[in-house]
Amino acid sequence: MKNRILVFATASFLVLGCAEMTNVLEEVNKQTTGEAPLTNGEVIGGLKEALTVGANKSTDLTSKMDGFYKNPEIFIPFPPEAIKVKEKVIALGMENQVNDFVLTLNRAAETASKEAAPIFIDAIRNMSISDGFAILKGEDNAATNYLREKTSAQLKIKFNPIVKNAIEQVEVTKYWNPIITTYNKIPFIEKQNPDLEDYVTTRAMEGLFLMIQKEEANIRKNPAARVTDLLKKVFGS
Repeated sequence: MKNRILVFATASFLVLGCAEMTNVLEEVNKQTTGEAPLTNGEVIGGLKEALTVGANKSTDLTSKMDGFYKNPEIFIPFPPEAIKVKEKVIALGMENQVNDFVLTLNRAAETASKEAAPIFIDAIRNMSISDGFAILKGEDNAATNYLREKTSAQLKIKFNPIVKNAIEQVEVTKYWNPIITTYNKIPFIEKQNPDLEDYVTTRAMEGLFLMIQKEEANIRKNPAARVTDLLKKVFGS
């Protein structure tokens, strides 16, 4: 019965306007849950709360000392495209410098994460009614995927200068320059110099989205994670 109703609702979307579709979705919700239907405001408000909770928790975790460095899920390694650099300079006795460099990459991401929450939260504000219902009925990472799709390009533009400043604060180049200079002096070697700012920016964003995704899944599956009445109603329906 539930599947028939959902099929009917999907088909209705093709011929009904937004207001009519909302009524259909409310009827689906009423018949599948047995509870009073969620209002448009409750759906959008609940999803925004979920993303805000996820963003705040994620940035709290990643911005603390060792938030990236000691978290194997989001640890930022030596740039893969420059792995030959790592191998060569370690062979030349620079393993400590390589380790220090990798540490500073993660420190830069941790520092940048301190500024990420307001950027994420500001980007949450433009969710439509149809987006909200699609996310509510979607997979465990539907809200995160929506946020990633809608904001990644803008976030990267805003995030890059934060990372650049963080890189300067933790002196990434202080450790990178001796490594790359030593490597590029090796005879007949192909010169390397990856864009460290872009690398850290991309990996930091990926790490944050992964943490937000985990928080979203937790809110959907774990009633104890629904810390407000609105979250309980929206994600318990």
